[in-house]
Amino acid sequence: MAATLIKGSEISKQIKEEMKKEISLLKEKHNLIPGLATVLVGEDEASKVYVGAKEKACKELGIYSERIDLPADTKEEDILSLIGKLNNDGKIHGILVQLPLPKHINETNVIYDILPEKDVDGFHPVNVGKMMLGQPCPLPCTPHGIQELLIRSGIKTDGAEVVVVGRSNIVGKPIANMLLQKRGGNATVTVCHTGTIDIASHTRRADILIVAVGKPKAITADMVKEGAVVIDVGVNRLETGLVGDVDFEMVKEKAKAITPVPGGVGPMTITMLMKNTVEAAKEQSGIHNIGG
Repeated sequence: MAATLIKGSEISKQIKEEMKKEISLLKEKHNLIPGLATVLVGEDEASKVYVGAKEKACKELGIYSERIDLPADTKEEDILSLIGKLNNDGKIHGILVQLPLPKHINETNVIYDILPEKDVDGFHPVNVGKMMLGQPCPLPCTPHGIQELLIRSGIKTDGAEVVVVGRSNIVGKPIANMLLQKRGGNATVTVCHTGTIDIASHTRRADILIVAVGKPKAITADMVKEGAVVIDVGVNRLETGLVGDVDFEMVKEKAKAITPVPGGVGPMTITMLMKNTVEAAKEQSGIHNIGG
């Protein structure tokens, strides 16, 4: 029996509808419009697409959006100066500098300069530290999206054996940390990576398998336990189209539930960025009771 599809495109729509109502109340009751500034440096085509999608999402939800496009040869000091201005701009509650940046710019310096409360990507070390401690903070958007997919699909994480394949700072490490938190998932988590001996021996134990390695069809059916939940974070462009890091056609016959590519995890990332922006606006404005 083929697996149930966990459709991030549909769950994303649900969350957006909830946010529309919340944003409308913020405007009506508190005269507050959440604001997001996106900074794009250079002409990277994929980055342009991502930033455009973020602008579109802001417009759809009623979030104030500022887009700042800078040439590729912009000096690092000028970017840091811009971030300083955005940090002090009351209309802006979230700042997102699109990565990757040109090689002459130190990404760490840029991330560190964004105020932690305006870091809606969840990359600032203060927020990473809070996440590790299980304290409230903006969570990284893709892991946050994965967490929401599991919750809204009714997938039990409490006591589950979770295996994460991939240890990136953007997906692997944060989702592993989030799911082992008592209030975030309460799961037993194993992280596999390029140094892991016999990855399949680990993945075959997983009740929930999360894959983010950036290699097409790296996880095959023989590496997956019967009845597992499989979350495929990968997006790989082949001549035949987009595929994930999981051999979808074969694994879907073995798994209980699986995310498709496209239409699985992808749509959740931008949605959670919007969610982080709304939460940042409320936090910075001291609003704890939205209807009050």
